[in-house]
Amino acid sequence: MTDHDVIFAGGGLASTLAACRLKALRPELRLLVIEGGAQLGGNHTWSCHASDLTPAQASWIAPFITYRWPGQVVRFPKYTRRLDAGYQSISSTTLHHVALAALGGGCIRLNARIAALEPSAVLLDGGERLTAPCIIDGRGPAPSAALALGFQKFIGLELRLAAPHGETVPVIMDAAISQDDGYRFVYTLPFTADTILIEDTYYADGPSLEPAAIRRKIEAYAAARGWRIAQILREETGTLPILLGGDIDAFWREVGTDVARIGLRACLFHPTTGYSLPDAVATADAIAALPELTTASVASLTQALSKRLWQQRGFYRMLNRFLFLAAEPGKRYEIMQRFYSLAEPLIERFYRAASSPADKARILIGRPPVPIARALAHIREASLRPSQFGDAGQSNG
Repeated sequence: MTDHDVIFAGGGLASTLAACRLKALRPELRLLVIEGGAQLGGNHTWSCHASDLTPAQASWIAPFITYRWPGQVVRFPKYTRRLDAGYQSISSTTLHHVALAALGGGCIRLNARIAALEPSAVLLDGGERLTAPCIIDGRGPAPSAALALGFQKFIGLELRLAAPHGETVPVIMDAAISQDDGYRFVYTLPFTADTILIEDTYYADGPSLEPAAIRRKIEAYAAARGWRIAQILREETGTLPILLGGDIDAFWREVGTDVARIGLRACLFHPTTGYSLPDAVATADAIAALPELTTASVASLTQALSKRLWQQRGFYRMLNRFLFLAAEPGKRYEIMQRFYSLAEPLIERFYRAASSPADKARILIGRPPVPIARALAHIREASLRPSQFGDAGQSNG
């Protein structure tokens, strides 16, 4: 007799959503989510466009959504544009409390450090061994020499301002700022009339951050917008992988089938934006539909899903190579400036990773914002040197 039917190692977004979906559809299952921190989801904000989810997905994910907005704005040196696509975010606090109500406290272990995983057991620091026929690893990205990566890294401050900020929708990219360390933009989410999250974000070649310097930049940005900071409520830091290329079969050979993987650990995220919420929702539905829940069955499912999406999303990795390898670092913003001038339905399909052949042609035609010769050199993933796999892959812990 095992202790549980399914154990999720790591209580991040993908694990928590999958556990809650299983509980809703198969309440008889004995589930356990093990999280090393004090709450599920850590200290993060996950967002997506309303059009990224199907109506059925939007329905079951609705209790987790903390904030919704009816549109979004982008800013570049040449223009400011409002997009009508809805936008929504999940805070880690909401994720934790909704999951706690859905799963019950007995299905969640917090402040529990994982020492090792086996096909049918999780070993905790201190020697405790928890067993289940299905072990799912959702502990975030792990190094891999099979992947060539760039990085989307950021520090965000949630601020209470001395007066209302006047913003009604998110600014998902404000690139009308100084460009350094790659493509830099500021991202803002207005939570209430006088609270706002400001993130200083970089599409950069390496994952390192300088927190003190970036905090000063955020404070300077707020001052430039006429916002006086009354209180810093929270700080959020993240480094997301951006896929340039690689060998997905070699990646999964490294992983093996002893433990199933989901979320960022299974390369289930949008290659260009780094958004993981839509893939996490789809993965939760797929796992819940399995007739038998074993480590092997979930591993087979998520590997197949990861490989299929890798094949479907090669276009986005090519665009990433243009951004990171063909464009001059200080002019990377020009690629995004041109992209956001295109038709809004095309932009929505891009974020959904569902670009049509006509979309792809429209994105590529015209005067390119990168030197043609350098772009041509990076069209094929085979253009990546072996060192770009090992160096970039190993730096993302």
